[in-house]
Amino acid sequence: MIEIQDLSINLGTFQLNSLSLKVEPGEFFMVVGPSGAGKTILLEAIAGLRPLVQGKITVAGRDITDLPPEKRNVALVYQDYALFPHMSVLHNIEWGLNFVDKPDKKRVNELIGLFRLESLLARSPETLSGGEQQRVSLARALAVKPTLLLLDEPLSALDPSFREELSDYLAEINKAGMTIIMVTHDFGEVLSLGNRVAVITDGTLQQTDDVRTVFKEPANRRVAEFVGMKNLIECDICSNRASVVDYSAIIEIKDGRPERKALLGIRPEDILVSKTCPLSKLNTFRGKAVSLIPRGMVFDVTVQTESRLRLTANVLSSDLVSKNIRAGEECWINFDPESVHIF
Repeated sequence: MIEIQDLSINLGTFQLNSLSLKVEPGEFFMVVGPSGAGKTILLEAIAGLRPLVQGKITVAGRDITDLPPEKRNVALVYQDYALFPHMSVLHNIEWGLNFVDKPDKKRVNELIGLFRLESLLARSPETLSGGEQQRVSLARALAVKPTLLLLDEPLSALDPSFREELSDYLAEINKAGMTIIMVTHDFGEVLSLGNRVAVITDGTLQQTDDVRTVFKEPANRRVAEFVGMKNLIECDICSNRASVVDYSAIIEIKDGRPERKALLGIRPEDILVSKTCPLSKLNTFRGKAVSLIPRGMVFDVTVQTESRLRLTANVLSSDLVSKNIRAGEECWINFDPESVHIF
């Protein structure tokens, strides 16, 4: 297990504040947050590259808090690869063996095969593509048999085809037993690779949970906004109903709850848009599509209901055509009480 206890770092204009985490052996643990949140600084602290104000870091029961980087048995791979330009690919991969007690050349050969680097060994890094450089960087990190692999946005600078290929490599490495902590901005990577995820904003850990819970049941407004829960609405709760503040809308929610003021959230993919009235009357509203914004394969469709409540739904571009949803025209929206999250 990797355990981080009450970790704080002060960089003058930025602080990482009393952060605590536990990562299980063999887990693929994701770290997300806005730019400048402190994600890379966290990885560098684990690797021994940042001085701590306070805190303790243990890896596999071993306290590494005060150990130098080369004694931690932790490997860090940055998104810019950081290969040595004056060394061949082979010498880059073998470089870390100079710092371990029992260098394993057999391990190097296994990694060369795993990452399909056989034809590149004599070449220099500047002659390689981005995907090839990242594969070499990963092979170099794994050659020393680290207990923990830290990845700082390893896929962000790659073309889509290389990104998918390298993602498969990472999944294979993790499946073989490697514990991985990976920083990313890509929610697709979180969903496809991650077991659990931590959300950090402004140097503060906001939530740690399994991937589904963070996306469907964010801990607070900041997490909700970051993970794309676009429909955040002030309301008054009474039993299994939420009266929307400033609007005459009543939203049905799951389970009975005591009366209180609250914030509710609905993910845009949980809202259905149609031209005709749905069979279910629960959380069904008539309105007008006021905007259709393309987001790749989906559209953000914002609907203003008759009670002036605005909700945004994700609609596949193909469904938009088949359902004949057009801006300025009447439509219906519908969502299940189970999809309503109360903060």
